[in-house]
Amino acid sequence: MSETKITSKKTEEISGLKPTKIFQWLGIIVLVYCLITAVSLIGSGFKLTAGDQAKALFTFATNPFAGLIVGILATALIQSSSTVTSIIVGLVAGGLPVMMAVPMIMGSNIGTTITNTLVSLGHINDKDEFEKAFSAATVHDFFNLLCVLIFLPLEITLHPLEKTAFWVSNFFLGGNSTNIDRFNFIQIATAPLVNLFNRLSQIFPNPFDGIGLIVIGIILIFSSIFYLGKLLKLLMVGEAKVLLRQAIGRAPLIGIFSGTIVTILVQSSSTTTSLIIPLAGTGLLTLEEVYPFTLGANIGTCITALIAATAVTENHLAALQIAMVHLLYNIFGVTIIYGIPFLRNLPLLGAKTLATIASKRNYLAFIYILTVFFLVPSLFLGITSINP
Repeated sequence: MSETKITSKKTEEISGLKPTKIFQWLGIIVLVYCLITAVSLIGSGFKLTAGDQAKALFTFATNPFAGLIVGILATALIQSSSTVTSIIVGLVAGGLPVMMAVPMIMGSNIGTTITNTLVSLGHINDKDEFEKAFSAATVHDFFNLLCVLIFLPLEITLHPLEKTAFWVSNFFLGGNSTNIDRFNFIQIATAPLVNLFNRLSQIFPNPFDGIGLIVIGIILIFSSIFYLGKLLKLLMVGEAKVLLRQAIGRAPLIGIFSGTIVTILVQSSSTTTSLIIPLAGTGLLTLEEVYPFTLGANIGTCITALIAATAVTENHLAALQIAMVHLLYNIFGVTIIYGIPFLRNLPLLGAKTLATIASKRNYLAFIYILTVFFLVPSLFLGITSINP
């Protein structure tokens, strides 16, 4: 009799949990949708605020180093390497030399990491969570900086990326150019809400319409991450945690592959890496497990530039070449840096050290973001742009 009651009680508990978990998963889907929408809103807001002057950022690229800085600044401001690389593809199709565009592509890789670094600030109220989240975010920064330190000098002197991309583009060119942006399902899904906010922003004069969208986007990002972390704590336990680690953390190659596929589907490395930060912050994934996943995101985001290149009708070879540079740069970077143990450990060491310091003095995290992504690039851009 007692066993029957216990069984009945367990059945009631299980049946009572099912609707709750369904709502929690629905909540995660809604929050992810809000996060993706927020990234789009910030990009739209910047475009409205800057207008046609957004492309004027690229006119300062008078030398390779200036090109690198322009790529960093533009991507940090727009918070979308996809947008920046698409603009670069368009500029190359319009006559910008590929040689000048290559450093911009490298800079966009650095600039895009600001998004997940900002997302990690959502854990700043909890010291342990913040240390884990901030290290998981900044390992992406350190990897991309190391990648530039290795490849930019090589590119300036020997042009291996430019030459290889030219050969590959020549080999594959010959098919019809088609615009496949219509297959961006994420963009299609978020378009209604983004368009709604865009229409509502029109009641304000320029540039306040764009500023309003940026503010809404930032609020959405922080709110989404805050509640996403809480829901993940409730759901990602037991078997769910094991499945997650099997998908991402089982082996480095699987992690890289997972990051690549997810980013190809989302067409935004910022979104992909931002979604993984709460998992690191809450302890569901370790830094060593997150690391290869973010490298896969670097490769996956190259699909956007390739898509943009397929839409080009003039100077198609050059457009495809710079898109291929983006892909080869990230593949070579992951292969060389992650393939050599000494180089592989440098981003991990840098991220852990910085996170330990920032978790003790939170204000240093803000100083780091402002310095690395805005102050230092702006300073060097000013120096390199001065005519002798």
